[in-house]
Amino acid sequence: MNFIRRIVNTQNKEDEEFFYELKNLLNFKPIKLNHYKKAFTHRSLKMTDKNGKPINYERLEFLGDAILGSVIASYLYKEAPKGNEGYLTQMRSKVVSRENLNKLGKELELIKFVRSNVSNDQVGENIHGNIFEALIGAIYLDRGYNYCHQFIYEQVIIPYVDLQHLEGKITSYKGLIIEWCQKTKRRYSFESYEDTGNQSVKHFSVKITIDGQKIAKGRSTSKKKAEEMAAKRVYFAFQKQIANT
Repeated sequence: MNFIRRIVNTQNKEDEEFFYELKNLLNFKPIKLNHYKKAFTHRSLKMTDKNGKPINYERLEFLGDAILGSVIASYLYKEAPKGNEGYLTQMRSKVVSRENLNKLGKELELIKFVRSNVSNDQVGENIHGNIFEALIGAIYLDRGYNYCHQFIYEQVIIPYVDLQHLEGKITSYKGLIIEWCQKTKRRYSFESYEDTGNQSVKHFSVKITIDGQKIAKGRSTSKKKAEEMAAKRVYFAFQKQIANT
């Protein structure tokens, strides 16, 4: 308790509230709040330090991504002793996929901490995963690797890492379709083009052709999303054949 008082007494009211919210989120006491403030600072604020270096979460995101990957890799290495390098790499990719990280960031409601000049509905879906990684980077700088390991174990491994479930999880329908076509010696193509129409937001359409026949089409606000949408439709059209390959 004296430890908490020493920290809180040196902060203003806003920092005091931030400290207790972080403590409840992390399940341990943060020490240097500036690391966490930086983890939740969007570059749209254009903040810089006294040396003119940017203050935002992007460098912490890089650091957190590396630490998260190492903790997950260590866990998989121990839990899947028969898994080869390819298997372990694939499983790690599934655990730390952008979809998973975005889901984690949303469930922890990290967006409420973000300081930005852009409204929450305009920053993009990936900000949830980005700040989750930045938070891990902040934990590392504040409390070290062991606290990062504890946080990742509690927030990622326990609730989400089920090897049997992950083995059957598809993280990229496009990659799956390409791999299937290559194995079965089928000719395939992904044709993309802008398809804005009368809408103010740019859209892309992707058409997938296999052996000269148009199989599916996808349309979304990014080329990657449109490709995944179209590839998912191809997957369900050929699900039995793919499963038996």
